[in-house]
Amino acid sequence: MKLDEILQKAGKYRPRKRLGRGIGSGQGKTAGRGTKGAGSRSGWKQRIGHEGGQTPFYARFPKRGFSNFRFTKEYQIVNVSDLEEKFSDGAVIDAKALHEAKLIRDAGSPVKILGDGALSKKLTVKADRFTISAAKKIADAGGKVEGQITVPPPPKPTKEELEAARAAKKKPQGGGKEKSDKAPKGEKGEKPAKAEKGDKGAKAEKPDGGEKPGKQPKTENEPKPGAEGSEKPKKEHKAQKDDDAAKK
Repeated sequence: MKLDEILQKAGKYRPRKRLGRGIGSGQGKTAGRGTKGAGSRSGWKQRIGHEGGQTPFYARFPKRGFSNFRFTKEYQIVNVSDLEEKFSDGAVIDAKALHEAKLIRDAGSPVKILGDGALSKKLTVKADRFTISAAKKIADAGGKVEGQITVPPPPKPTKEELEAARAAKKKPQGGGKEKSDKAPKGEKGEKPAKAEKGDKGAKAEKPDGGEKPGKQPKTENEPKPGAEGSEKPKKEHKAQKDDDAAKK
């Protein structure tokens, strides 16, 4: 008997924990589940991320932006050099043939052919997508491509190209109106000399008499119409009345 054989057998069969077999067993009454609550009932499982009712970790932080992680389409990559190595001349290659050749893991997932390497065999390749270089190499070797060829997006314009485009937009076109030549900011045109204070221009002459047109001139001490005989007698002073009474 060897030591490793003893240790293997010793750790292989661990005795089952007996629950609910009296207080003396250490796991009696509640059998290690505690009292009341969902954990003491049968069939209960704690949901991953549950924190007892408080706001869980994944909900404490704001969600910003967008991620297309759940919507991405992943392709299984196969290069032209792999087709040259695994298949013979005139072969028809599809996802099933690539899976049998152990070039891809899943025959049901989409496949993309890349143009890395050289190809000299005439092959008919069926795939979901091809790069421009891969499609050209297969066609140059006399083969046939069945699938969509991906065209890369145009490169973004450089800073110099953007500035040139903006400058071209600012320039006036041939049919536009020509602007009058203006003096530069530093060289302003001369202003006309101002007239002196004493030599002010003569004001426009008023009509004769200085009267405004449409109105008749007023005469001095002219009584108002209807004012004759309408003057009230002035009140006599009290002392004068007393003198008149004494004379009588």
